[in-house]
Amino acid sequence: MNNQITHWDPFRDMDEIQNRLASLWNRGIHRANGDKKEALTATDWNPRVDIVEEEKSFLIKAELPEMKREDIKVNVEDGVLTLSGERKLEVEKKDKKYHRIEREYGSFRRSFSLPTGTAGDMITADFKDGILKVNLPKDAMATPQSVDIKIS
Repeated sequence: MNNQITHWDPFRDMDEIQNRLASLWNRGIHRANGDKKEALTATDWNPRVDIVEEEKSFLIKAELPEMKREDIKVNVEDGVLTLSGERKLEVEKKDKKYHRIEREYGSFRRSFSLPTGTAGDMITADFKDGILKVNLPKDAMATPQSVDIKIS
């Protein structure tokens, strides 16, 4: 018999519900007609990001699993950094039968205001193992401009 007491945190449960609702409202839903039945599918998704401030720069890390470098775009315009792209849903094949699809597919677009003093023309991006890392160097003399960032 297990005599362990579990501490219930109602705020944690409320946060989880709020996050699920926010996720639902942030993506559109449409009906996709399949050969056998009609299903609801997500049309947009938002990859998770971490933003870290370091001494000489800011670092944005975005989770983009199973995406290709050429399907991702990083752009800076008028002081706004935009990450965009599309993750395509695998087409069901005759030898496979999907029982559950929980991962999100479709196009995404995440935009972030550049912190004051960020050099837009010095931003670099690297994509490896499904993680996009965007490095935003700090520069007190920086001026806003429009730049497409090459992903290495």
